[in-house]
Amino acid sequence: MGIELTAIHWIYVLFICLIIGFMVMRRDTTLVSIVGIFLIAVIATGSLSASISSIFNSFIYAITELLPTILVISIIVAMSKVLTTTGVNDVMISPFSKLIRTPALAYWTIGILMMIISWFFWPSPAVALMGAVLLPIAIRVGLPALGVAMAMNLFGHGIALSGDFIIQGAPKLTADAAGLPVSDVISASIPLVFVMGLVTTITAFYFLKRDMKSGKLTATTGLSTTPSIEPSPQQLKLLSVNQKRFFAILIPVLFALDVIVMSMLKLQGGDATALIGGTSVFILLLITMVSHKNKGLEQATSYFIEGFQFGFKVFGAVIPIAAFFYLGDAGFTKIIGELLPKNSHGIVNDLGVALASIVPLSKEVGAITLTVVGAITGLDGSGFSGISLVGSVATIFSTAIGAGAATLTALGQIAAIWVGGGTLVPWALIPAAAICGVDPFELARRNLAPVTIGLIITTIVAMFLI
Repeated sequence: MGIELTAIHWIYVLFICLIIGFMVMRRDTTLVSIVGIFLIAVIATGSLSASISSIFNSFIYAITELLPTILVISIIVAMSKVLTTTGVNDVMISPFSKLIRTPALAYWTIGILMMIISWFFWPSPAVALMGAVLLPIAIRVGLPALGVAMAMNLFGHGIALSGDFIIQGAPKLTADAAGLPVSDVISASIPLVFVMGLVTTITAFYFLKRDMKSGKLTATTGLSTTPSIEPSPQQLKLLSVNQKRFFAILIPVLFALDVIVMSMLKLQGGDATALIGGTSVFILLLITMVSHKNKGLEQATSYFIEGFQFGFKVFGAVIPIAAFFYLGDAGFTKIIGELLPKNSHGIVNDLGVALASIVPLSKEVGAITLTVVGAITGLDGSGFSGISLVGSVATIFSTAIGAGAATLTALGQIAAIWVGGGTLVPWALIPAAAICGVDPFELARRNLAPVTIGLIITTIVAMFLI
């Protein structure tokens, strides 16, 4: 395939290993990420001043990429603060609390609802919808916030996004690159998505139950922020009982209308998230003005400040590591410049192609290689940026093996999105972590074993399907 691996590629690999190692040891990765950015920039540019500037520029790039997520999470948190302070939250969740009575019911109910909503609108808006309503119930029945984040993460960013049966953005990219009809890739992915989802979610639930029983996992495990202080009786009297009931009905109705509008206008991803975010701002302002009356103007600003403080506090630790991993894809050119080899398609894609070109060809090795290539391309935290490469590699392997093009393509797609779409890469899983108030690095660690086990079993199943 003729990809030239340079010192830049090998330093990137070295620092990926260091970052993963530090995360496993529960040590902070900020310094490691910054040193990695600096060394890659030094080798690429040969200029000390340009390399120092690259550190700052990489932070700007990372913040720009993450800003829509930071913004919607900050707004949702601000709205949740208003609902909690005024007591609307208690009234709103009371019907659900009668249905969800155990941690197990909370885990599976939240997960399945998250998966269904994510199939239609992708996970980010689904996280916002689910977290605001069902998180308090889950915590009250004994499921830790970390368990709620895992459920939303594995079912939404994992199962729903890796199959993408409704919107079909992922299978369209991989199918086009592999030269296959989209329907073939979707058909081939159904058993693999089912196996991956079942193994991962059941394994994750088993570990959750085990650690909750032993006391290793508690309500406060993995929290990145101090739990909200319960509102005072005086605050709860800001609204009358009838006003609370009115808003408790109005809020779900408004979000339901959002869902209808998304369906009618075919809004997905960022557009759908923007609609949820705008609706949340409207709800925040409306309840604040009614409850705080003459002090509403100042109080609205106060709620927004609280939300933004929360958002940037959660993202602060993630920006340096995100800045490093963005160098693996399009970020390199924008941060450092056009300094990769001429035939390069980005560091992570080059590494994936290089790996595919040196392995012996058989259906077993082909399946393992597609899983590894998919996982490598997912390391940039997008999940989608490398799946075209996965389709191309699947075509080459299936031609050599003589079968299994659609299965290999689907397998690589699943690996790329489970790793990069939001279950293992810390900044990709931030929406679920932030809404639940848990540390994204702790969430990534909790997901690591279930997702790895799932990928291994799914790869073995794929070998028999090729």
